[in-house]
Amino acid sequence: MNVSQERSGADILVDSLVRQGVEVVFGYPGGAVLPIYDALFEHSAIRHVLVRHEAGAAHAAEGYARSTGKPGVVLVTSGPGATNAVTGIADAFMDSIPMVVITGQVPTSVIGTDAFQEADTVGITRHCCKHNYLVKDPAELAAVLDEAFQIATTGRPGPVVVDIPKNVQIATAPWSEAAPQRRNRYAPRTRASAEEIDQAIDLLANAKQPVLYTGGGVINSGPRATELLRQLQALTGAPLTSTLMGLGAFPADHGDWLGMLGMHGTYEANMAMNKADLILCVGARFDDRVTGRLDAFAPNSIKIHIDIDRSSINKTVAVDLPIVGDCAQVLEQLIEAWGKRPAQDLAEWKARIDGWRARLSLSYPRTTKAIAPQYAIERLFALTRDVDPIITTEVGQHQMWAAQHFHFFGPNRWLTSGSLGTMGYGLPAAIGAQMGNPGKLVIDIAGDASIQMNIQEMGTATQYRLPVKVFVLNNEFMGMVRQWQELTYESRYSNSYSDSLPDFVKLAEAYGWKGIRIESEDQLDAGIQAMIDHPGPVFVDCLVAKEENCLPMIPSGAAHTEMLLYGDTVEGTMDDEAKALV
Repeated sequence: MNVSQERSGADILVDSLVRQGVEVVFGYPGGAVLPIYDALFEHSAIRHVLVRHEAGAAHAAEGYARSTGKPGVVLVTSGPGATNAVTGIADAFMDSIPMVVITGQVPTSVIGTDAFQEADTVGITRHCCKHNYLVKDPAELAAVLDEAFQIATTGRPGPVVVDIPKNVQIATAPWSEAAPQRRNRYAPRTRASAEEIDQAIDLLANAKQPVLYTGGGVINSGPRATELLRQLQALTGAPLTSTLMGLGAFPADHGDWLGMLGMHGTYEANMAMNKADLILCVGARFDDRVTGRLDAFAPNSIKIHIDIDRSSINKTVAVDLPIVGDCAQVLEQLIEAWGKRPAQDLAEWKARIDGWRARLSLSYPRTTKAIAPQYAIERLFALTRDVDPIITTEVGQHQMWAAQHFHFFGPNRWLTSGSLGTMGYGLPAAIGAQMGNPGKLVIDIAGDASIQMNIQEMGTATQYRLPVKVFVLNNEFMGMVRQWQELTYESRYSNSYSDSLPDFVKLAEAYGWKGIRIESEDQLDAGIQAMIDHPGPVFVDCLVAKEENCLPMIPSGAAHTEMLLYGDTVEGTMDDEAKALV
């Protein structure tokens, strides 16, 4: 028998988190959430991770969610606490990461008076979260938390914000051990119709030049979706490519793997997309980094788009067969409908793809003067492959080199900021991933500029004895900015040189980390191995070629067939419209 009892709003909140199975909360205390922190003090079931900045809390929750498949939970105070978390909320929204963000708010009696540390959190986050709440009655908290987790984790995942005034945290309301009656106001479509499946199978079975184009939605749908994707590929024999966010859904050593597509994708992936007669898009959304110039994108292909987010379909690219549904469930339907029919003979198509592969688009020049950043990534991959590490990144050239030269064979091993391109994501995301995967090797591949965005989170790793590794490709530039300035602004390097860099080794030691500097190729393997072997956190400062460009590359405003490879040059200067797309 479940007997109701009076509990404070703060206790109801924490008990609701326990009921949701929450094990870790990333946060930073402040006046407007002290009642919640006091309640947490009595609950040993939830481990709180004290970050050094609220942006770090949000990114750490993202890393935890992306690596474990569980929703990340953030707890921050009102005003600057909430606004500092907004970038992480927006990042999770654009990359479809399940997260529940709990923010403190000033008492309801002073909302709207510009009270100390007041901010309109609901208004600020309205356009960068999946849903948000301002809870004015503690009796509503249990139902709101239940619905918040449902919305964050079902359909297209994303962040949900729950804003709780301080007086609501203190006030009491009845609490029952029984779960609240779910309102079920959110019920996304998860399965395709029989007619849609029949039409998709007919198109797949008759395609001569098909491509499976996959994205992060496959990974978000869970491990079953990645297994089903591999089954469907085996049945059809179709070559497969992936977006940046979808890496790991398909093994990188498979003979039909084309590599990543898009702006810094492989020549074979982009050419195959351009020449395909059928594209089956699974859990991707035709974003601008993938499509290049829209009027030249896959001009002769029939397009099938499977996505659980109805608003993503026909938003950018018009498709011939839209299918709204969960990737795993629709893939299962397709496999069942395919049955025992034989795969199409794609020998001619694959021979053409092999011709594009022969261009070796990921090749790069090496000199004895400096470490090629691509080579540093290749050695990092070779020396860690057997332990199946989790890789996070910051944003910039190093991120693209990692996507190109570090290879993934399973989901939830590649954590990066895709749509928002958030510098400072990688270190806190690595901390979150390490919390969720305590026995795994977790490495943040970073740049010397990006790492400094949230470098204070080194203290968080030290406090919680998290053995995360940071591997910095140090070229003393904001590398991607410098690359664009070289290619589109006649090498006018306006404010892209990283002057006054810290001594990263000494900084690491000041935080209680092990610091390693690698200055030449002959030190590379030994330095990486020392990083792997050290049981605690390690910061590797790897000095690489300063003005190396990240290629291949589709210039902004160009088509897939206009990729730049090593040895190519940009003809002329981009017009203003093209520059605006950078």
